[in-house]
Amino acid sequence: MTDTAPHCIASFHLVRDASRLRTMARLGLDRRRLRRVPGLVFWRLLGTGAGSDTGPGADLQRSALFAIWKDVESLDAFEASMADRWSSVQEVWSVRLRGWGGHGAWHGVDVLGLLEPAVAPDVTGPVAIITRANVRRRSWRSFRQAGPAVSAELNASDGLLAVVGIGEAPFGRLGTFSLWASIEAARAFAVQSPHHREVVRRTRTEGWYGEELFARFEPSASSGRWNGHDPLAP
Repeated sequence: MTDTAPHCIASFHLVRDASRLRTMARLGLDRRRLRRVPGLVFWRLLGTGAGSDTGPGADLQRSALFAIWKDVESLDAFEASMADRWSSVQEVWSVRLRGWGGHGAWHGVDVLGLLEPAVAPDVTGPVAIITRANVRRRSWRSFRQAGPAVSAELNASDGLLAVVGIGEAPFGRLGTFSLWASIEAARAFAVQSPHHREVVRRTRTEGWYGEELFARFEPSASSGRWNGHDPLAP
């Protein structure tokens, strides 16, 4: 799923289908198809949570794809090739992402190191954030119990444009994809939300995660609908 290609562009795609069967088939069968896509440097097919809940629940009619591309032309060609297929689903939302710092890895891959940095280090517009972690089995109960309060804080935060829980097999590999009106709004949530701060503290002191990633992106060129509209539309 990886190749050597520095300074690439990333994308995130959210697909809702009326058929649960087609969604589950997409998560399984598309892996073979994605391995053959030209210019695809890194990718993860993802299940999603229900609505904007970032807990362990699942929406069996929605799936997601995070991808890193060798160049913009490769992403253009992929989206063109998917146009007919995506036209038959309920809704699709896509966004292009440029790396804007963070830390961690995704299955041992330094995904941030692959990406071309955002043009300006002081981006003033919307920001996209991906968090993910491999939750250790011994920590799963604590993680699950802490989830609802943090999800409620997140969804009540000023400046949150949209959020979806993401996950992948096997069990315990969970995360979030969120859009914020500004980096200041995202930082305010991080420092002013008591349940979130306590979870961050416990993940460090109790070693909940075997691997984690926190990645910021500058979003651009969004298209389609997420719950009926484009959260990045003016």
